[in-house]
Amino acid sequence: MAYVDGYVVPVPSAKLDAYREMASKAGAIWREHGALEYRECVADDVKAGELTSFPQSVQLKEGEVVIFSYIVFESRDHRDEVNGKVMTDPRLADMMDAGKMVFDGKRMFFGGFEPLVWL
Repeated sequence: MAYVDGYVVPVPSAKLDAYREMASKAGAIWREHGALEYRECVADDVKAGELTSFPQSVQLKEGEVVIFSYIVFESRDHRDEVNGKVMTDPRLADMMDAGKMVFDGKRMFFGGFEPLVWL
């Protein structure tokens, strides 16, 4: 069964075009190294909750939007192999420079997931 990496990121609305450009470049690199799918989604219907929510999870500030992203791999081993190649790809060096990021990486969260249901 497949394996999925998921990410949630706060992005300033004013920098959404720059984020889209960065994500498009990064996605092409992930796909080139073997990822099966690469998706970046802008929150459209995510309200703040009483205890938890997407906005609360990233400490969303005024003028920001939540991005939910996921990358699909063949398996966890395949994910580890692809991510190893991606993390050493020199084309990503500028994108990973904290001073040049278009979002606050300290408020991003992510993890790997083994699908429970895949229809």
